[in-house]
Amino acid sequence: MSAEMYADPKKAGQRYFQPIFGEEVEPYCDAVDLNLGCPVATAREGHYGSYLQDEWDLIFELIDTLHLNLSIPVTAKFRVFPSVEKTVAYAKMLERAGAQILTCHGRTRNQIGENTGLADWDKIRAVKEAVSVPVFANGNVLFHGDIERLLAATGADAVMSAEGNLYNPALFLPAPPTTSNEAPLISSPTSSMSSVSGLPSSYLGAHPRHTVLALEYLEFVKTQRTPTSHTSVVGHLFKLLLPALARDAGLRSQLGDLVLRRTATYEPHEKFVRELDERMQRDEKAAEGQRPEALVTIGPTGLPVLPHWVAQPYIRPPPIDAKLFPKTPQSPHVTGLQRWLP
Repeated sequence: MSAEMYADPKKAGQRYFQPIFGEEVEPYCDAVDLNLGCPVATAREGHYGSYLQDEWDLIFELIDTLHLNLSIPVTAKFRVFPSVEKTVAYAKMLERAGAQILTCHGRTRNQIGENTGLADWDKIRAVKEAVSVPVFANGNVLFHGDIERLLAATGADAVMSAEGNLYNPALFLPAPPTTSNEAPLISSPTSSMSSVSGLPSSYLGAHPRHTVLALEYLEFVKTQRTPTSHTSVVGHLFKLLLPALARDAGLRSQLGDLVLRRTATYEPHEKFVRELDERMQRDEKAAEGQRPEALVTIGPTGLPVLPHWVAQPYIRPPPIDAKLFPKTPQSPHVTGLQRWLP
């Protein structure tokens, strides 16, 4: 839903909503979701997302108006407050307003960037126990096995993932059988690989070669009626291809330069990905026969780091203590890398 409707509280009235959703959206979708969770700076400036969470009367009117005037369900996604009590009260208000599904992201509005930290699953459980509508849980889903862990810990009805899907769109797929003939995966995880990570192979799930996913993504982009900006496409490719890009400043520069292309097609993007795919296939073939511990390592966070040719989660480093490590001028390549990371 457009941020424009939040600029003036008076626009929450029925006359503003009904023509937009009654004619332009309702016939073409199964539900309307109100995103009350976006924490980025533009949400603050535009008066939307998580920066509405202190205006309960406005939010109630937004959801209530949609609920009363649409024949399809209205749902809402939100972030938690620092206290369980306020989080539960907020969720109950959203339910009273007419939200028929609640998606609870277990992070506060301030948990963003280097301060992202962990989502609080206990608060999600408290919300689930307090409302009668279905609750979807969001937060801390890095690998496939985290889905069941999150459901068990919160009692939620379903799980959603946002950032995780940007880095590995196969996140919700289980690990394929070892006899699979699909595109190359790290995933025929063996028992010895499991011993490296200390986790069962089913926890890791499916991790296709990221270049295969990137080419599939570009096919989707080309089918859209509305052209996607080169900046957006490069941003998505950067997340998908990050394991390889993080190892090579030259590759990062090549991909970043595509933002400046003024072509009407995405052929330069496809060319870049296809050339990278050839390199990843060579790297994968060169690794054949290596012991699993040489391919799957454990990072500083204690989580598995997979080979650089497969899609995998972006695991943020812990915040740096400014007193111990004062800021120093970064190289252009580091700056370019950080530009695309959350």
